[in-house]
Amino acid sequence: MPSQNATTQNEPVVKCSSVYKIFGKNAQKMLRESNGKVDANEFQKAGCVVGVNDASIEVYKGEMLVIMGLSGSGKSTLLRCISRLTETTSGDIHIDGKDLLAMNRKQLIDLRRNKMGMVFQSFALLPHKTVLENIAFPLQIKGINTSDSMKRAMDMVDLVSLGGRENYFPRQLSGGQQQRVGIARSLAVEPDIWFLDEPFSALDPLIRKEMQDEFLRLQDVLHKTILFVTHDFAEALRLADRIAIMKDGVIEQLDTPANIVLNPATDYVRKFTEEVPREKVLKIKSVMDSNDGTEDFSDLTISQDAIIETVAEAILSETKRVPVVDTEHNIVGSVHSSKMIQILFGKSKAAETGN
Repeated sequence: MPSQNATTQNEPVVKCSSVYKIFGKNAQKMLRESNGKVDANEFQKAGCVVGVNDASIEVYKGEMLVIMGLSGSGKSTLLRCISRLTETTSGDIHIDGKDLLAMNRKQLIDLRRNKMGMVFQSFALLPHKTVLENIAFPLQIKGINTSDSMKRAMDMVDLVSLGGRENYFPRQLSGGQQQRVGIARSLAVEPDIWFLDEPFSALDPLIRKEMQDEFLRLQDVLHKTILFVTHDFAEALRLADRIAIMKDGVIEQLDTPANIVLNPATDYVRKFTEEVPREKVLKIKSVMDSNDGTEDFSDLTISQDAIIETVAEAILSETKRVPVVDTEHNIVGSVHSSKMIQILFGKSKAAETGN
């Protein structure tokens, strides 16, 4: 599962401050004249397209930040700005405290080769190379000898569960298997920061679910700092430590999945959350009450990491508050059956019960 202590680190690995990306020959001039108050419609009338509008984010070590939004929202453009595949119009971007935008070409190449891993929707595998050769390719570009690069590539084959297929060519693999090769190739260089731009969107729903499972397994093992772009809200809820929801280049809300579902900041975000089955995506710790030490608890205990749906029936059968425990079985909060009624059926149903 995503790291839950990722945001306890003091310094962000990635820090973006007031990043703008505006396409068009008058972009710089118009941005200066706007004093940072960019109206996308006005800019469009002047022949400019606003890709990213005053975006500020911080991503911490081991954290998975999912950037999501509909087509044209600016999510992929922001990711490309952070990796400097696209040059920003204005703003500051720092990677491990170093000014990304001040780096020269050599410094940027070194950063990408040694610190960044990238996976895109297009698998971009070399058709004439085997799985093993595809994975070893970026290592050989770095100057690592054939023997060592192949050994490292084989380790990656095992990591993404492609053992026995290392000598296959891409055409002999399914879409999900090809994406695993792409993931393994990006991990081979042992990146500190991992950029993924809609990596599963070309896959059918069943394979997509399997790849999400695999991705969570890998993150549980590797604890990478990840920026993951998707247009799928359910995917964002499942994978993220935090989610940045974008619209027209603006970050509408940057928060935990639970807070976005329970406390949407804007009408736009609320539309995303309206149809979300909360009980299927929220954990008990997202809705539990604090423990003041005076509660009369039931004998039942539940884990703070339990998905609400899996424990709701048991909680509803209890008349007393149910204690919530952490991995060490310490009581960290409690939940009452009335809270379950509210989550499952809405506030009106909770009111009907008199709780």
